[in-house]
Amino acid sequence: MSEENNTETYLCISENKFEIYLFDKIKLENLFSNEISIDSNSLDDLSLDNFLDENIIKIEKLNSKFIKNIFIVIENEQILQTQIGIKKKSYKKNINYKDIKSLLIEAKELFQKSYKDQKIMHMIINNYLIDGKNFDHFEKEILTDELSLIVNFISIPDSFSYHLEKVLEKYQVKINKYVHKKYVMSFFKSQRIKFPLMICKILEGSNLNEVQLVPKIHKNRGFFEKFFLLFS
Repeated sequence: MSEENNTETYLCISENKFEIYLFDKIKLENLFSNEISIDSNSLDDLSLDNFLDENIIKIEKLNSKFIKNIFIVIENEQILQTQIGIKKKSYKKNINYKDIKSLLIEAKELFQKSYKDQKIMHMIINNYLIDGKNFDHFEKEILTDELSLIVNFISIPDSFSYHLEKVLEKYQVKINKYVHKKYVMSFFKSQRIKFPLMICKILEGSNLNEVQLVPKIHKNRGFFEKFFLLFS
């Protein structure tokens, strides 16, 4: 078997269901899917392990590629959603992308300081407050001396993510990213598209106000994209 390239594997974990998808991110079509309903009281290692044992083999045979990385989509009551407001005063009378990035870094550091046992799933700019007015997006440069951001954080406990990582170690699979199922569904609620495509679009940055948290080693991107990238 070769390594995976144009496909992504999504594992969805809810309190009453497991789902798994093999998605072609070039053709934007689902190649494989399976799901199983579970009793919320039986959400344990054994039920998840049995589901993975059956479906990972099927996906690897179908795709003729090993699954090395996986995206975990979660719907769970342990997920934390909180907001942080942050303000910047500019004495140069204009605010640009560099100023926004500085605020985002500060907001992320404040979150990590306050919630040391949480892993960030999503970091989303809720709105920009400029001269007392709310905006849902930011221009390249704005003539103002003060800007406030409201940033939404969606996170899960480190203990939760650590547990899933240990389960997947058996299959030599690493977790690329955690995704909040309700956030994905809510963002595309007005669009009639299938769930795996929703996941792919979120991962590709369909929400222009979502900050992409990336490892320090990443491919080169354009200036506009860089603004939405912060090192994890």
